[in-house]
Amino acid sequence: MSARSQRWLGLAAAAALLAAAFALFAQQDAWAAALSRLFPQQPTVVFERTSLLTLALQHATIVGASMGIILAVGLPLGVALTRPGGRPFLALASSLLAAGQALPPVAVLALALPFFGFGLKPTLIALVAYGLLPVTRNTVAGLQGVPIDLKEAGRAMGMGPGALFWRLEAPLALPTVLAGVRISAIYTIGTATVAPIIGAGGLGVPIIAGLAVGNLALVLQGALPVALLAVLTDFLLARLVALAPDT
Repeated sequence: MSARSQRWLGLAAAAALLAAAFALFAQQDAWAAALSRLFPQQPTVVFERTSLLTLALQHATIVGASMGIILAVGLPLGVALTRPGGRPFLALASSLLAAGQALPPVAVLALALPFFGFGLKPTLIALVAYGLLPVTRNTVAGLQGVPIDLKEAGRAMGMGPGALFWRLEAPLALPTVLAGVRISAIYTIGTATVAPIIGAGGLGVPIIAGLAVGNLALVLQGALPVALLAVLTDFLLARLVALAPDT
């Protein structure tokens, strides 16, 4: 089996493990039995209003929507900042993005709440502000890391700006860009646990409920799936990075 085939097999295995995790979340009785053994004195060990699978799907939806916006904004912004017209704004954009990540997500939620109310919108604003920096920064770094002599060779071969970008710069920058996406996704999975503060749902629901009443079993019901999703998503994206062309 070729190295390329092994990489594709690894990607398929990572996707299967992620799907298996959601199948595990559907086993509500098994979670209740396991947590009851760990916390025999606790009368409530699972969040009873909503199933764990539903909470996990809500969490995945929040993360997916956030990452969609992050990619839609971060990738074009990173490309624009490496073009001649955008380079003068690189320092300013970097500072603003760093400031967005420096702000605690809860503070962003508090600022967005008066304008957007409760629900998904302020949550997405907080998660996008927090996860935009890695994607934009790695896009800039990947494009800036393309050797100048290769770009000069491309121009000598008659490539215009568009062909030079799509045929040379983008493929060479892709591994670095995907590494930024990987970092942003892990940040977003963990940070999305603040969503229930304003009624957006997700795996943060049992965590916050457990913290409110001092119930560690409820906290673990949310924390363990979040950790599992983060690890498996990181594994999946690492396999995707491995498929990118070598620089």
